[in-house]
Amino acid sequence: MKGAHAEDRALAHLLAAGHTLLARNYRVPGGELDLVTLDGPVTVFTEVRQRRGVAHGSALESVTPRKVALLRRAALTYLTREHGRDDLPCRFDVIVVQGDERSGPLTHLQNALD
Repeated sequence: MKGAHAEDRALAHLLAAGHTLLARNYRVPGGELDLVTLDGPVTVFTEVRQRRGVAHGSALESVTPRKVALLRRAALTYLTREHGRDDLPCRFDVIVVQGDERSGPLTHLQNALD
């Protein structure tokens, strides 16, 4: 799986910050949620992005408006399917790893898609 080490690092970061893992690589038609965690009462949908270089833009720049729309749709499906409702408190975070997926700097951006 491409980016598995970056995703492992992101998950370890979230767990160390007190999150509880609800789902990993949750697939729905047309999309996937990398990590779904619980931060207190808030469901957090975290997109993990990793780029070795910046020739084609940074890891954060790879989260395009189309990707944001797919993430929002996948999150709505997750909430409805897994919790039976879509009005629970939630947020969208992005964790970026720039450079090597095992050792590059990791940055956690909360509410990154608002």
